[in-house]
Amino acid sequence: MPPIKRVVRTLSFKLFILLIGMLMILFGVYMYTTISNQSDQMMDMVVHNANATTDLIRSSIHYSMMVHRKEDAYQIIEQIGREPEVRDIRLYNKAGVITYSTNPDEIKKRVDMQADACVICHDVTPPIHAIPHDSRWRIISDGNRSAGVTRILELTTPIENEASCYDVGCHPSPDDVTILGVLDVMISLESVDANIAQARQQMLLSAVVLIIVVSAIFGFVIIFSVRRPVKKLVNATREVAAGNLDYEIEYGTSDELGDLARSFNIMTRELKEAHREITEWSDTLEEKVKQKTEALKKAQSQLVQIEKMASLGKLSASVAHELNNPLEGILTYAKLIAKRLRKRDELSEIMQEMLDDVELIINETERSGNIVKNLLLFSRKQVGDFETVPITTIVEKATRLVQHHLKISKVELKTEYPDDDIGLYCDSNQVQQALVALFVNAAEAMPDGGELSVKVEKQSEDGDIVIKISDTGMGIAEEDIPHIFEPFFTRKKEGKGVGLGLSIVYGIIERHGGHITVDSELGVGTTFTITFPATAHKDKRTEKENEIHN
Repeated sequence: MPPIKRVVRTLSFKLFILLIGMLMILFGVYMYTTISNQSDQMMDMVVHNANATTDLIRSSIHYSMMVHRKEDAYQIIEQIGREPEVRDIRLYNKAGVITYSTNPDEIKKRVDMQADACVICHDVTPPIHAIPHDSRWRIISDGNRSAGVTRILELTTPIENEASCYDVGCHPSPDDVTILGVLDVMISLESVDANIAQARQQMLLSAVVLIIVVSAIFGFVIIFSVRRPVKKLVNATREVAAGNLDYEIEYGTSDELGDLARSFNIMTRELKEAHREITEWSDTLEEKVKQKTEALKKAQSQLVQIEKMASLGKLSASVAHELNNPLEGILTYAKLIAKRLRKRDELSEIMQEMLDDVELIINETERSGNIVKNLLLFSRKQVGDFETVPITTIVEKATRLVQHHLKISKVELKTEYPDDDIGLYCDSNQVQQALVALFVNAAEAMPDGGELSVKVEKQSEDGDIVIKISDTGMGIAEEDIPHIFEPFFTRKKEGKGVGLGLSIVYGIIERHGGHITVDSELGVGTTFTITFPATAHKDKRTEKENEIHN
């Protein structure tokens, strides 16, 4: 775009043109009013001087007319007619004949009775005898001069027949004649027009100079107050649009443009901060997606675990109920046979072998019964009565139940409880059963002895109850940790367990609205962390219980 067009399209140029236009209109109105007033004042002065000249002529020739000395009167008129501004002076009678004029060519000529000077009186019938004072003068144009058209002020004054005139006997009809004649004085307005034109030119020149000066002042004011701040704003917006969010506007005023500049700087800072946050968020998006994916996988794994345990629970319940009765019968009859054999005083070698076999059957049947019992316990989803019980009471009961077992295994027990006793809304028997299972597993993980730590605390952030059970045993392999809560998963030697203990623990804690996690390192030890919700969500647990029973 050409530079001129760019300047024309700017806001400062439009504002400058608007101000100059308004200034020119105001000066124009002022000049027109002033010149009109000056012209009116000068015309009033000319008319006043013309009236004074007419009165001077009348008073000067009055005596000469009284004594009928016309030559003296004409001489006086001739003398006054030589004045620079006086164009012509003439006298004509009531018949319209010019009796005397400073212009000899007009003497004895009849004036046009339809002329402007005559129709004032003769346009009506009968003619009026007195001319209104404001109607005695008019302006006519003289276009006969080679220099151009000249305006002339013509003042027409009637010469009335006074008593002093007809008493001397110089008039033939003193009683009937009212107007003796007319005195017509014409004064040139050339100098007046020249003065008006000169004043108009001077005023126009002054107005032009003043407009130029004021325009220059407006221009500087607009440049420093509008154009430069607006240009800074435009450059700033372009810089921000180009991505330069560090760009700020320097401002030194406290007006609206200064406020706009300050607001713009605040906006760029906020945009920069938002851009930084977006950039950081985008940079860490992959990591966040990875974390969310891991969380979803974990949630999915837990869901699969829950579904798997639910399915296995139903299967276990069916199998347990079907096996319980036959196993009970086998165990009863085996014990009965063993009892009969022991009543004999002496047993043959074959009988002793039979007793040994029966006792083996009894032991294996009891072991099978325990497996069935664990299956029933795993499949049982119903919970007992919930009540608020101090968590330390539950933990202490569980530790007393395993205290003898811990001593035999050479395991040292350490407990740590909070200062304020914390109440837990739960089925205390099931929570105690879960803790006992974890304590026994910890003791079995330390065959050569060790240390078992139980710590109870209340988290300050949300008030959840946390129980940490740590041992210094063999630890759990990293690949086994995701499967330890699955039913029938075990790393114990054959005949030492069926892998239902931790599954039962997981189910009990889950039914109480809590969750359990495990951290372990081979050769260092294992820590189970149980977290129960801070408040007793009775409604949620009731819904869960209803779902289980249904």
